[in-house]
Amino acid sequence: MSAVTQPREAVVTPGRIPRHVAIIMDGNRRWAQARGLPVALGHKAGAEAARRAIEAAAQGGVEWLTLFAFSSENWTRPADEVQELTTLLRLYLRSEVASLTREGVRLRVIGDRGRFGPELLKAIEAAETATAGGTRLNLVVALSYGGRAEIVAAARAVAEAAKAGTLDTATLDEAGFAGRLYTAEQPDPDLIMRTSGEQRLSNFLLWQAAYAEFLFLDVLWPDFSAEHFAKAVAEYGRRERRYGARTA
Repeated sequence: MSAVTQPREAVVTPGRIPRHVAIIMDGNRRWAQARGLPVALGHKAGAEAARRAIEAAAQGGVEWLTLFAFSSENWTRPADEVQELTTLLRLYLRSEVASLTREGVRLRVIGDRGRFGPELLKAIEAAETATAGGTRLNLVVALSYGGRAEIVAAARAVAEAAKAGTLDTATLDEAGFAGRLYTAEQPDPDLIMRTSGEQRLSNFLLWQAAYAEFLFLDVLWPDFSAEHFAKAVAEYGRRERRYGARTA
């Protein structure tokens, strides 16, 4: 899988808009360091890029947008950076609720919420409740999220159900297992893109990415624009999705 520096001219084939786009938002720290700025300003600029991506998805007819905002591994970063990130998340949630509601965007948060403090948890729950009526775009934000931990949690739920006698494991299929993931009742991503030129999933949507298309962009996340989003969707529209099946 090669990096894509400049996707070809954005021409979207009718009916080929991805239903679900997921983005690994990478490059905030490098963006700030390249400009001699504090890392916190890189994360702030990244929040602005997230707003542009949300607007582009809503305007482009995408139904679901998942943003990887804070990984389970991010907790190992320096304490001051973690504090800055969580503070920014809290402020962003509060400041954007009115805009998301007005634009018809429903917010959902996936990940291990237990690691956040009560103030941030309250802000998350309030934002989800306030935007619950949105039908234009489903926005999923992955916070304190790790794909392996998600799968382990689902496996634990299966084991507990079997022990309680509420599940016959002989009848368990992929759909039944997927229903125990954080993303239960959400469609798998059609397109996963990552900024900054890195080409890896970094523990993001490991189960759900089974048949996703991938696109790696040589742009740092704070520089991500609506044009980048449109070109990525156009690139997706030119690809042939086989889901493992052979074609003539």
